[in-house]
Amino acid sequence: MARKSYQEQLEELREDVCYMGELVMERLRMGLDALEQKDRDLAREVIEGDGEINRMYLDLEQDCIGLLALQQPVASDLRFIASTFKIITDLERIGDLAVNLGEYTLEAEQDLFPDVDVQAMGDLTLEMVDDAMTAYDTEDVEACRELAARDDDLDHFAERASEIVVRDLIERELGTPETVENLLQDVSRLLLTIRDLERVGDHAVNIAARTLYMVENDDELIY
Repeated sequence: MARKSYQEQLEELREDVCYMGELVMERLRMGLDALEQKDRDLAREVIEGDGEINRMYLDLEQDCIGLLALQQPVASDLRFIASTFKIITDLERIGDLAVNLGEYTLEAEQDLFPDVDVQAMGDLTLEMVDDAMTAYDTEDVEACRELAARDDDLDHFAERASEIVVRDLIERELGTPETVENLLQDVSRLLLTIRDLERVGDHAVNIAARTLYMVENDDELIY
């Protein structure tokens, strides 16, 4: 079999990274569904599936290193490989945050804050990751800039959700010490969920930032 050309290797790397993005988004959706439905089996599936994402990350990392070491890429290809290396790191971390959602599902006792729309926040983060990966695949620089601007909406969403939790906690009548302890644990888990979803948005922006740099050598969104 003929050795794959350099350009074929680059295109295969792009395709593999896009596949990793699809898998990570699937796991994030599963984590959100598990949290909403209190589905402990689905939560365990997300947690146990993290090894597959980690292995994929390590394989792609080796592909990037191999291309850098053996091919001596020119400037534009070098930016593509270096940006891809950073993007798979963001994807792996999103996978870790999906695992967190699975773990919160297993730990949560009840849904105490119906005014906090975790699913709407999760949908927003999924949309951002999806758009970021599409921008990477198609090298759409305008989509990168638009996505970075949308992160402000997610930050506002997270800030408002946290305010609701704290306000409700203050307004509740706290009963026995055991009741207080259980309530604090549930509050802590919800605040961590909000924080983790906000971080997913940050990783989506990182992907967009590296894509913009990859295509136009523009570090506007990185710093």
